[in-house]
Amino acid sequence: MFRNRFFMVGLFMVALAIIYFSFFDSGNTAVPETVDPESYRRQMAEKRKKKDEFFRTGSESPFPDKAAVKDLIYFNPDPAWRVTARLEPFADKTQKLVVPLTDGSEEVYEKFAHAVFSLDGQACRLLVLKHDKTLSILFKDATNGRETYGGGRYIDLEVDDAQDNRLVIDFNEAYNPYCAYNHEYACPLPPAENKLTVAVRAGEKYREP
Repeated sequence: MFRNRFFMVGLFMVALAIIYFSFFDSGNTAVPETVDPESYRRQMAEKRKKKDEFFRTGSESPFPDKAAVKDLIYFNPDPAWRVTARLEPFADKTQKLVVPLTDGSEEVYEKFAHAVFSLDGQACRLLVLKHDKTLSILFKDATNGRETYGGGRYIDLEVDDAQDNRLVIDFNEAYNPYCAYNHEYACPLPPAENKLTVAVRAGEKYREP
């Protein structure tokens, strides 16, 4: 009797371990150990400085009046918002998604995978789309309309960034679409399933142009 009870307890512990590692650990918030927080913040500050300069001087800047462009505003860069997600690829590689744009037109994206991860202590799941050679995460979260653009934000990645069904998603890289600054642009709207309940206080904030 004692031996059977011990065996059942062992099975229960193994089952718990499998559940934990297959769901939580596979899409964990763990920041790769190679990331040094201070150098990471410096790199992000440099990227943001270059973007500000592009918006003020670049020929493809969305701002029609570049002389009036102010520096963009951001949440402070924090490596804690850089997560490693487990990818759940689609068995059917030909699945498409028709994405509506802000001007009423549409674009067709490939459904690449679902990204499963933990963010700020919450289990999250986002649809990753593929367009040409770029992976796109179009998402909304609890900051939209208050601290960030109401229409949602984007994160772009390279296809090669997805390795062994894992993908590093850095929410510090989240940015506003061009239509946030110029209504003449048509921007894709995040899929309904890509609404996070967590407040993603990372990446680009929103200020009226």
